[in-house]
Amino acid sequence: MTGFRDFLTRFRPAASPGRAAPGGVPADRSAELRAELTPPLALLEQAEAEARSVREQADASATARRREAEGQAETIVAAAHEEARQVRARTAEQVLREAEGEAEALLAEAEREATVVRDRARSRTPALVDRVLALVLRDLTADEASTVPPEGHRARGPGRPRGGGC
Repeated sequence: MTGFRDFLTRFRPAASPGRAAPGGVPADRSAELRAELTPPLALLEQAEAEARSVREQADASATARRREAEGQAETIVAAAHEEARQVRARTAEQVLREAEGEAEALLAEAEREATVVRDRARSRTPALVDRVLALVLRDLTADEASTVPPEGHRARGPGRPRGGGC
């Protein structure tokens, strides 16, 4: 449009009649052409004004749509964050339930093993007690045998005379 405007405004009346105005058009004809071109210039200016108005409206509409899209994007992102938080919470709950189940299974297995060990200990306790008692009796017997004097060297009691035997 600027090129067309320049073309239309090139025609100026010459300083003296008969001389060519810039652009090669005789001066007397230049005034006629200018008069003929005035309505198109006004239309061009009006079209430019309308184009500016449309551009401004389009810019305003684009800005409003961009703001609306940004708002929707923020809402979507917030919803995605909330969903991710819920998924993490559900996942954590599931992991916790699985861990509790595994812990319960391990505790049950440990209790079974403890029961088996207790049962073994109970079944072995009489044999162990018998074995311990046998060892204690053997040790006591061995201690008594070492502390009892041989047959001819018995200690005299308080009522026995010293010097002779019976």
